[in-house]
Amino acid sequence: MLILKTSFKNMLGAGKRIWLNVSVLSFTFVTMVAYNGIIDGWQQEARRDMEKWETGAGQIRHPQYDPLDVFTLQDAHASVPSALQPHIEQQTLTPVLVTQAVSYPQGRMQNVILKGIDPKQTIVAIPSSQLLPADGLKALVGTRMAKTAGLKTGDRVMIRWRDRNSAFDAREALIAGVFETKVPSVDAGQLWLDLNTLRQMTGMPDEATYFIESPACPVKEDVDGWQYKNLKFLLADIDRLIEKERVESAVIYVFLLAIALLAVFDTQTLSVFRRQREIGTYIALGMTPRRVTALFTLEGTCLSLLAVLVGFVWGTPLLAWFAQVGMPMPGFAADSNTVIGDALYPAYELSSVVTSMILIICLSALISYLPARKIAKQSIVNALKGKRI
Repeated sequence: MLILKTSFKNMLGAGKRIWLNVSVLSFTFVTMVAYNGIIDGWQQEARRDMEKWETGAGQIRHPQYDPLDVFTLQDAHASVPSALQPHIEQQTLTPVLVTQAVSYPQGRMQNVILKGIDPKQTIVAIPSSQLLPADGLKALVGTRMAKTAGLKTGDRVMIRWRDRNSAFDAREALIAGVFETKVPSVDAGQLWLDLNTLRQMTGMPDEATYFIESPACPVKEDVDGWQYKNLKFLLADIDRLIEKERVESAVIYVFLLAIALLAVFDTQTLSVFRRQREIGTYIALGMTPRRVTALFTLEGTCLSLLAVLVGFVWGTPLLAWFAQVGMPMPGFAADSNTVIGDALYPAYELSSVVTSMILIICLSALISYLPARKIAKQSIVNALKGKRI
């Protein structure tokens, strides 16, 4: 306890140098917490949006269906298994039929994906109820698709598709609504139709490509050859993207910590060389070299603790404000194939805050120990005379 009090007193008596180091360390701490908050917030928001708009609580897919390979769509459909029919009737499972098509917005040709969904479903946020009543061919599009094709609610667009017998047909569809979502995989290049209408158009009665589950659906395994995909599988791409961002953020942390810890190292080194007589006095009074080393190491550790405390004082209101306003994203970010909105809103995880705090404190203790360890080799006589180590 005496060493702790002495180290804290010596630290505060060092003057402006200490407060300069505290400022740098506290800035580094707050920056690390803010950056981790952005990544954590992005991950949480992306997962929520994916579950809300596309994956639900899980999916059951046709074994040949690959959402990244349009060439699989021709054969990726089959009749609804009888084991799943009760869950569809209970509205804990909704089928989706997927096929290729070509649209002709404003006389231009554009390849699109037609997706049929039950207008009465409530499992995902697709506003499928706008497809009712089913008089004529109606379609829903997302804002990305609407922007690309130059469509808006009330417009009509010609659609040409091929049925299961490879016969081509074409009809004019009314754009019943334009929905806004951050998930490009339910928006870009896609037209959402009434499920029964699409089944009639393609000659695929009672068929589907995949099923979306609600949390209440008990089916968590393969069914009659259809493959069950849980959220870990469906959200793996997002998790890999976030992990990549965390690796890139480590580069920023290295530069910030290098600057902050260099200041601490310089301060501790200067302190060791300027306080030779004090060190000699400590040793002459019976303090062992190990305890003297511990004294200087504790000074650096107390410095980091004070920096963390100061960081909490000025960083808490700043980070709270940042969580409210978010970090605006450039316009082209929404056009990328990434689940991202107009702004990223941080989410501060306790584990991230504690990790940043422990990292700064431990590295500060290590940096303080390096110059202090030379004290063990100091001669008492030379130290009392003020000679350099």
